[in-house]
Amino acid sequence: MLLKNFLCALGICSSMFLAACNDSDSDKTSSNSTTQKTLQPIVIQGALPVESEQMASKLSNSTVETFGGWTFWKGSYQGYPVIISKTRMGMSNSAAATAIAIERYKPIAIINQGTSGGHDPDLNVYDIVLGRYTTNIGAFRTPKKAVGEGSNSLEWTEAFDVLPTDESDPEPIAIRKFEADKELLLAAQRAKTNYSKGRVVEGTIGSADVWNNELDRIAFFHKNYGTSVEEMEAASVAQIASQYKVPFLGVRILSNNITNGGAYDPGTGEACQQYVLDIVVEYMKAKQATLK
Repeated sequence: MLLKNFLCALGICSSMFLAACNDSDSDKTSSNSTTQKTLQPIVIQGALPVESEQMASKLSNSTVETFGGWTFWKGSYQGYPVIISKTRMGMSNSAAATAIAIERYKPIAIINQGTSGGHDPDLNVYDIVLGRYTTNIGAFRTPKKAVGEGSNSLEWTEAFDVLPTDESDPEPIAIRKFEADKELLLAAQRAKTNYSKGRVVEGTIGSADVWNNELDRIAFFHKNYGTSVEEMEAASVAQIASQYKVPFLGVRILSNNITNGGAYDPGTGEACQQYVLDIVVEYMKAKQATLK
């Protein structure tokens, strides 16, 4: 009788153990299914407070993380995971912020946005350029000149490719253009119906650690590189994103345009941020649909 009771108890315990295992497996399957349907965050970058803090203020459940000199706000916007990155100004700062963001947050995509100076006389302050192409306008091989022969930047016609396909070439002379991700560009086109402060056009964003005020120099870039605007970050971000194979789009609003007398307007930074948040909603909505 004792043996019978022992075997019965053993059977009950075994059944409970198997049921617990099955429940655990079921929970894992459910958890994995949920994880698979969750989007990775999208990173939106702005160099300065006027180009980033308005977006950060609109995040829900946000937290702030700082790495070195770079600040990141982590939260959600209209239910989608978003990271706002204040990259600080310049090519080196934005490249470092991009590498940190990719390694830390594994983003689904990166949008680099902010203000810019116009190169195209047909564009006005508050017009927005979607960077179908982004290019470095600060990398050159200059002509050889002897002492006393002077210097003329309009003769610097040989662009230096800092990301050559053939790394054995010591002097890669070419204009490197980074093409925008097609899905991000389509999302930006859909979002432009909400923007009423100016036109939204596709073009080429030129980047360098230089603030050009020479109209002949600006005309040179517009003619030879096809630049619509200039700023100091997008090309370096595109360069890092391309090496990580992370989808990228540059978006720049004209805050001034000396080619046609367009005066600086500080309100442009906020206008661009709102438009970019609309791009994010369009892009993430399309991505979410593919997971269902």
